[in-house]
Amino acid sequence: MSASPGTSPGISPAPEPPPPAEPAARTPEPDRTPEEDRALQRLARAIAPASLGALGLEIPWQQRLSTKLFAMIGAVALATVGLFFLAEIAVQRHLLGQVVQESDLLSQTVRNALHRAMLQDRRGDAYLIMQDVARQGGIERVRMMDANGRVTFSTVPEEVGRMVDRDAEACSGCHAAGQPLRKLELEDRSRVFRAGDHRVLGIMTPVYNEASCSTGACHAHPATKEVLGVIDLDVSLARLDAQTYTFRWRTLAAAALASGLLGLFAWLFTRHHLMRPVAALVQATRRVAREQLELEVPVTWSGELGLLAASFNDMTRSLRSARRDLDALMSSLEQQVQERTAALRAAQDQLVRSEKLSSLGKLSASIAHEINNPLAGILTFAKLIVRTLDQGVPDDATRKTLVKHLLLVQRETERCSAIVRNLLDFARERPLTLKDVDLDAVVEEGLQLLSNQINIQNVTLEKRLVPLPPVEGDFGQLRQACVNVIMNACEAMARGGKLTVESSASASAGGGWVEIAFTDTGPGIPPDHLSKIFDPFFTTKERGTGLGLSVVYGIVERHHGKIEIQSEVGKGTRIAIRLPPRGAAA
Repeated sequence: MSASPGTSPGISPAPEPPPPAEPAARTPEPDRTPEEDRALQRLARAIAPASLGALGLEIPWQQRLSTKLFAMIGAVALATVGLFFLAEIAVQRHLLGQVVQESDLLSQTVRNALHRAMLQDRRGDAYLIMQDVARQGGIERVRMMDANGRVTFSTVPEEVGRMVDRDAEACSGCHAAGQPLRKLELEDRSRVFRAGDHRVLGIMTPVYNEASCSTGACHAHPATKEVLGVIDLDVSLARLDAQTYTFRWRTLAAAALASGLLGLFAWLFTRHHLMRPVAALVQATRRVAREQLELEVPVTWSGELGLLAASFNDMTRSLRSARRDLDALMSSLEQQVQERTAALRAAQDQLVRSEKLSSLGKLSASIAHEINNPLAGILTFAKLIVRTLDQGVPDDATRKTLVKHLLLVQRETERCSAIVRNLLDFARERPLTLKDVDLDAVVEEGLQLLSNQINIQNVTLEKRLVPLPPVEGDFGQLRQACVNVIMNACEAMARGGKLTVESSASASAGGGWVEIAFTDTGPGIPPDHLSKIFDPFFTTKERGTGLGLSVVYGIVERHHGKIEIQSEVGKGTRIAIRLPPRGAAA
């Protein structure tokens, strides 16, 4: 079957180089067809990098470069805050250690002062010393307990005389094994506990029974007693905690401020030096994909983005050059296709004419024989009429006989005229004219043209024609197709046979088909020849052009129909022509 721009920010049109000079005789290039546009787009995709095709799509926010950059900055900021907190914990531990050391020194100073006062039997001075120490800032309580756990002195008067539970936190370090220890490390003598809304550091300093104590006149401590008592010094950590709290939040605020400034700087830097250039390149790529190949991006960036912009401009220049070459090629190809199509159409017309002349030659013998019989009758009766008239004026009976003879001559003459008219109509060259055609009438006329050949070759004709809906076609070409098929069937039955011609119609959602089928009882066609039966110049006969069925195939295709062939060697061949009825989809 025959088949019959805006401008974006940051992007400026590049000056197009002048096209090469063309010969004056060249015709203007026609508008591109959709097929040519698709070919140009495929060429653009082939020249452009494969990744540019994906830039026409919206990138999910999870995959955007800015998201990844901010995620990295956020991770760095979190790591920085974490390091700040680790540093704050280390500083807090260091400060607490210093407080413990200073508190221990103060506790030992109190113990030494008490030792001297007790040696001089000045118990009141010892108590005054502990009260003076308790008045210092940060000291919450100073108390002294004997070896049995009884509070002998405390800056909290109501505690004096009470017994301290050995299982309490203050005593568990010394009495964990049931007996007081001789020596304890500082970390074992210190403890931190809460008192109300703040923390308190407690330092336990043992008062050992030294030689001067056991021999003094004012004491009755035996030398075997190692520990005389304990000084318990409680130091408030409220100030330290307040400083730590302030340091912590200042650290957090500094880290947050640093992270915010870093993020703002990164956002500004990314927006100005990365996202804007990339957005300009993406927009330019989308416009190039819409065939706006004259665009170029200004190379105002340095580094990799500048190199990318320059490469993009090189790509668009290559695409413009390829487009010019493609336009020239498509114009040349179109001209060649038109020339080849015209040549093929002329060859096809010549092929049809050749086959028609071949068919006309085959018809001549049978038509000459068919015309010979009525001409012989005409000649005989003409001689009889002349002989009768030569005998004189005829009587009434003779006149009736002459009239009978003249009517017979008239009938036979009209028969010859019809035969010649059909032959001339078959041979006449006519342009393709589409109109409503009755296929049964086409078949009847074809059979009439070949009736003498059918009789001469002793072929029995059986017609099974039914009324058919009209088809849109050319009566002459469809008649030629039927004549070629009938003639081919008769030639296949050189020794006689049976030709069955039947018509039928089928309805379907698409409109259905109208079918004419020709079945002969000839020798059939070998299976390896069936695929070539419609090829031009293919024939298995000793004489013949091999164009008959090829012309039939072309006529049926031009009428948007189908031709089917079924054959069995030794039994015969069936050729069916199917055409869409008028108004049906082809």
